[in-house]
Amino acid sequence: METPAKPRPYRFDMGEVVHHKRYGYRGVVYERDPRCLADEKWYQKNQTQPDRNQPWYHVLVDGSGHTTYVAECNLERDSTRGPVTHPLVGHFFRSFVAGRYYAQNLN
Repeated sequence: METPAKPRPYRFDMGEVVHHKRYGYRGVVYERDPRCLADEKWYQKNQTQPDRNQPWYHVLVDGSGHTTYVAECNLERDSTRGPVTHPLVGHFFRSFVAGRYYAQNLN
């Protein structure tokens, strides 16, 4: 019986603004998984099929109402440090300070 690979530490935090290396969109991380938790059918439809045994991120896409599920290898920190426009930002985050979102007020 094969032992599952030990999850790697996350490179991005929740509330961090990221940029997709291949598709060029920006977004904010609102949830993370230690590995791809999508079912096999979804994974097979994914055009790039990156390694499932790496952190995967749920991202609110800037300038749209879309969310994505992205492998860590396809993301980098966003250099613009600007806010993300998405209808669900206020559902997950309460403030935007110094280029990142926070779930609670900074008091």
